[in-house]
Parts: sequence; C-alpha cells; structure tokens
Amino acid sequence: MKKPVIIDRSRDDEFMREALSLAAEGARLGEVPVGAVVVQDGKVIGRGFNCPISTHDPSAHAEMVAIRDAAASLENYRLPGSTLYVTLEPCSMCAGLIVHSRIQRVVYGATEPKAGVAVSRGEFFSQHFLNHRVLIEGGVSAEACSQVLSEFFKGRRLKTRGGEAAQGSLEG
Repeated sequence: MKKPVIIDRSRDDEFMREALSLAAEGARLGEVPVGAVVVQDGKVIGRGFNCPISTHDPSAHAEMVAIRDAAASLENYRLPGSTLYVTLEPCSMCAGLIVHSRIQRVVYGATEPKAGVAVSRGEFFSQHFLNHRVLIEGGVSAEACSQVLSEFFKGRRLKTRGGEAAQGSLEG
C-alpha cells in the first residue's frame, strides 16, 4: 500500500520569494531572470538561477542548477520528498530532470507559453509512460514572477537597436 502524500503549502510563498531573489541575481548578471530552490523537510537544499550565458552551458536553467546543487548537498541524485520552487513553468529538458531526480512536487510562478510543459505546451508530468509521478502546482506568486520577466525583457528591448525584442524562449 502506498504511503499517503501530505503536502505542506504553508511556506510556498516564502520559498517562492527566495526563488524570486535568485531570479533577480541572475538578471543583474544579464541572464534571463528565472530562479529556483529545492526544499526537503522544510529546508532549502539547493539553489539556482538561469546562467547559460555566463557558464556557456545551454543546460544551465535555474531548475537544473538548483537540482544539481541539491543532489550534491545530499550526495544523492535522487531527491524523494522534495519540492522544487521555480519562478517560471519548466521546459521539457528540466521536466525530464525533475522526473529522473524523483522530485515529489513542483511549484511554479508564471506560465511559459512558448516552452512550458507543465500546462502551457502539454501536460508532460501526466504522461502514462513516466516512471515517477510529480505533483504540479502553478500560479504561486505568478504576478511577481511575471513582472520580473517583463521588466527584464522591457529593459533588453530598450537596449536593442531599433527596439527589436530578443527572440526565443523565456528559459534562456
């Protein structure tokens, strides 16, 4: 018999604020402002923000960095019972890592209409072929998460000659 899953939502806003703080740190470095934290037993065990530009690593999305940090801190690539808080809906690359690392729950802020796979571009985590189920909750601090991204891209457009917006996904 499966053990019942008990979800503690009482600190979701607190952990999302920490992810937003990390997103702001990334923005200061010129990276697309997405931040993430991994929490287990009420404690942050991994932190990350988008940094593919500065690291020359296309996989350096906030979720990837935070999950790698969490796995290193636990010395285990599996993170059962953990929650990933991320300011933007995960892309397919990050979703694969979330499943592989056995994260129990993902809480995201803003939706990502171009590349998000939790709800925007399909419901990846509901696919029957996956060997691990992940609980998904979106919209936590969505307005604040969206605002950070909007302000970043507005600033980028102002810097771009002719006001042309940078193309591509919000993730990187």
